[in-house]
Amino acid sequence: MTADLSQIVKAYDVRGVVPDQWDEALAGLFGAAFAEVTGAAAIVVGHDMRPSSPGLSRAFARGAADRGADVTEIGLCSTDQLYYASGALDLPGAMFTASHNPARYNGIKLCRAGAAPVGQDTGLAQIRERVERWLTEGTPDPVDRPGTLCARETLQDYAAYLRSLVDLTAIRPLKVVVDAGNGMGGHTVPPVFAGLPLTLVPMYFELDGTFPNHEANPLDPANLVDLQKRVPAEGADLGIAFDGDADRCFVVDENGDPVSPSAITALVAARELARNGGKGTVIHNLITSRTVPEVVKENGGTPVRTRVGHSFIKAEMARSGAIFGGEHSAHYYFKDFWNADTGMLAALHVLAALGGQEGPLSALVAQYDRYAGSGEINSTVADQSARLAAIRTAYEGRAGVTLDDLDGLTVAAADWWFNVRPSNTEPLLRLNAEAKDEATMTKIREEALAIIRG
Repeated sequence: MTADLSQIVKAYDVRGVVPDQWDEALAGLFGAAFAEVTGAAAIVVGHDMRPSSPGLSRAFARGAADRGADVTEIGLCSTDQLYYASGALDLPGAMFTASHNPARYNGIKLCRAGAAPVGQDTGLAQIRERVERWLTEGTPDPVDRPGTLCARETLQDYAAYLRSLVDLTAIRPLKVVVDAGNGMGGHTVPPVFAGLPLTLVPMYFELDGTFPNHEANPLDPANLVDLQKRVPAEGADLGIAFDGDADRCFVVDENGDPVSPSAITALVAARELARNGGKGTVIHNLITSRTVPEVVKENGGTPVRTRVGHSFIKAEMARSGAIFGGEHSAHYYFKDFWNADTGMLAALHVLAALGGQEGPLSALVAQYDRYAGSGEINSTVADQSARLAAIRTAYEGRAGVTLDDLDGLTVAAADWWFNVRPSNTEPLLRLNAEAKDEATMTKIREEALAIIRG
């Protein structure tokens, strides 16, 4: 096939439509390039439940073996299970998934040994360059001693490792509804929850990469509706939704109301700080709630603010030795999980916190949800830079107002803030606003939108 790699090699991963944009032959070249760029004697490969995933994964493995790498295939897995394997085995890894994208998509998330991220600046650009060269000049001959392929089961070890990090054995019994969205949560939840004082009500646990019930993207409120109805109908204590590759988790309380990922970040941060004697650095991106740094400080920790994006979080986790990091998008990163993100571990923390006291989840998380937020609002604009400059002109010099440029433009005052960030791929500006109360937030949100859309 004729492939345009600029369309499928993104900032942090490979992703595109199969077979239109990429296929098994191209996956084999990516495997060969990954083996060469990492220089690894061995790698680990896993895949999700999409129809195209087993073939792509096996082609990648064979491509890597042709360059001399021994390949451990762990088969069906969640992304955080692949990170577990990369960390526990100390091997570079490749996960075949397109996360929450529609069924016709697939992709590769890559990491170095110990689940260290691979992005444009950490190997992905080199991998792309090799693949492009081979597409033009022809594939290299296999090395004299090709690597081997072997299968390995990691699911039970993954489950045991997570349970070793959060003790749930003594919590009060809880009833929890889990919506796996026909994604990999249906594969990982049963062994992780096995033997715990939990009554599990499964929703859409059948592995089906065509997503027959709803998209496996809980960030879209439409995909939480089924879970929100089911939790109160079952009289459950909470609900948990996972995305397609189960590296993100979303929580709803006993009433079916969504719990902000910022509140989950604050709750888990408090627990992780307690585990570490009230000391440690916690990373949060700049559009999480102000509650997060407040709670971190109240519990003895040091909050560090980063740009939006997992590569920035992971880099700062490694640089600062942080114990935990959280994002508004429901990605949660743990030092004890090789600085990688795992929705399952965050879910276990929520279950432990809820089961360790008698009140409902809505009351427990109220202390971690102190402000009114707008959520992310996208606006199509003709000139991103001009609109950002207009916002700067409108607020610069106002008494008590500060501006910073860490990621887009953040405008802040004592009882409110908003951030406007340009999309890297579309003519959009993304607005997030937060204030002490709903009325103030609405005023600030509308004021900012009027400038953005002016």
